[in-house]
Amino acid sequence: MTVQLCDDADEAVAGIEDGSTVLVGGFGMAGMPVALIDALIRQGATDLTVVSNNAGNGDTGLAALLAKGRVRKVVCSFPRQSDSHVFDGLYLAGRIELEVVPQGNLAERIRAAGAGIGAFFCPTGAGTVLAEGKETRVIDGRTYVLEHPIRGDVALIGAHRADRMGNLVYRKTARNFGPVMATAATTVIAQVGEIVDTGVIDPETVVTPGIYIDRVVQEAGT
Repeated sequence: MTVQLCDDADEAVAGIEDGSTVLVGGFGMAGMPVALIDALIRQGATDLTVVSNNAGNGDTGLAALLAKGRVRKVVCSFPRQSDSHVFDGLYLAGRIELEVVPQGNLAERIRAAGAGIGAFFCPTGAGTVLAEGKETRVIDGRTYVLEHPIRGDVALIGAHRADRMGNLVYRKTARNFGPVMATAATTVIAQVGEIVDTGVIDPETVVTPGIYIDRVVQEAGT
C-alpha cells in the first residue's frame, strides 16, 4: 500500500462522506488534529458520528465542527468540562445525540475493532445506567458487561513526525487515542508536524506502522 502525501489538509480530507463515523484523536487539545478538523468543516460532510475522548474545547477544533451542526452524534468519555459550552448548548437544545463510554472502555472498544475482536466482557459500568440493555455475565464472582467494537469509516489523528512511508512517531501526551484509532478505521488520515525521508526515523521509535496509514499531511501544531 502506498501512503498518499497530501499537499494540504483539504486534499487530505477529500471524499469523506455524509453519515460517516469519524474517529478523532486527542486528549483535550493534546494530539487534536485541528487542521484536519478545520478542513473537514470546509469540506462540508454532515450527519457525522464523532468518536473522541471528549466533546470539544472552547470554540476550535472539534467544538468548531459541532458548532457548524455537522455532527449528529458524539461517542465520548468526557462530554462536559469547563470549556465545553458548544456541546453543552447543543445537547441541552436536543440537537445532538450522546453516548457516554468510560474512558478505558472507549480505548478498548476501538482497539478491539483493530484487533478483529468480536466483543469482550468488561466490569466497568456494571450496575450503572451505562450497562442498561447490555448482556452481563458473572465471572469469578464479578459482574461483567459485554462491549462491542467501535469501528470508524475515517480516523483523523495527530502525530509528531512521519516518514514518507507513513510510519508515525508521537510526542508525549499527544500519543493518546491515535495509535488505536489508526488500526480501527477504513481510511486513516494523519496530521503531522514534520515529514522526513524514509529511514530517518529509528524503527524502534515507530508507534504506528505505515501499513495503517492512508494519507499524511504536514501541518503545524502537532
